[in-house]
Amino acid sequence: MNNSFKISIIIPNYNGLSLLEKNLPYVVRAKNNKRNNILEIILVDDGSIDSSVEFIKKNFKEIKIVKHKVNRGFSASVNTGARTARGDLLALLNNDVLPSANFLETAFSLFENPDVFAVSFNEKNYGGAIGYFENGFVGHRPSQKSTKAMESFWANGGSGLFRREFWMKLGGMDEKLFSPFYWEDVDLCYRALKRGWLVLWNPSSKVVHNHESTIGKINKKYRENIQERGQLLFIWKNITSTNLFRKHLAGLVTRITKHPGYIKIFFMALGKIGLVFKARRKEIKESKISDEAIFSKFR
Repeated sequence: MNNSFKISIIIPNYNGLSLLEKNLPYVVRAKNNKRNNILEIILVDDGSIDSSVEFIKKNFKEIKIVKHKVNRGFSASVNTGARTARGDLLALLNNDVLPSANFLETAFSLFENPDVFAVSFNEKNYGGAIGYFENGFVGHRPSQKSTKAMESFWANGGSGLFRREFWMKLGGMDEKLFSPFYWEDVDLCYRALKRGWLVLWNPSSKVVHNHESTIGKINKKYRENIQERGQLLFIWKNITSTNLFRKHLAGLVTRITKHPGYIKIFFMALGKIGLVFKARRKEIKESKISDEAIFSKFR
């Protein structure tokens, strides 16, 4: 077992007192297991107005707190944690994630392969992710679970382990384009794949993730619109294949024609077109692997 990797746990938090009361003891228990190689726990508070910070200061003095004065969103919080972290690997845990006591014991050894960027943890109902390009749009779905580590289209930004060196080279999550939420972790991992790095899913890294415990409180229609906008922004930024992008444009016309309400999503995304063009130029310049090659891995 390689003990050279040190791990920083990063927990973004916004008004999550009840979740922290429930889940932080399990995070601390995992840190106390020396085989997990956890160097530190960093909680990034994103402008909470509840008593989250006071609760942690009183009950978990071993946790480092970094505070945003105003609410900046998920990506910004995680990026702040990554800049603060001293570990070689970043374990991202949403405040609604309950890790098992040994959830990192086998995960960090996968990084002995120097090309591994990220490892997604094993949530109860999800295996690795399969990415696909269909009808001009990028999508993803869970694969069948395996007893061995397997390649994945992306690693969950709320329950995954990331190599900090590569994270910083990528510039972290794209908080300008994908705030307030959705698609930021898929975007990060896709950019890693296009640079020739690997994303894995590890069956031994077990966590319980009570999905959308926080985000579920936000208006459902608004969340759906943001999610669809994120999908468009992802495609416009990352699909640099001329052939596939041409298919996207055709698919986009078809979708708007068949579903006129989608024009709203189109204009929501169009509002960020300046940022998209800038990011797209960077991807064209730095990518080493084609879009077609990536999607062919998951057929």
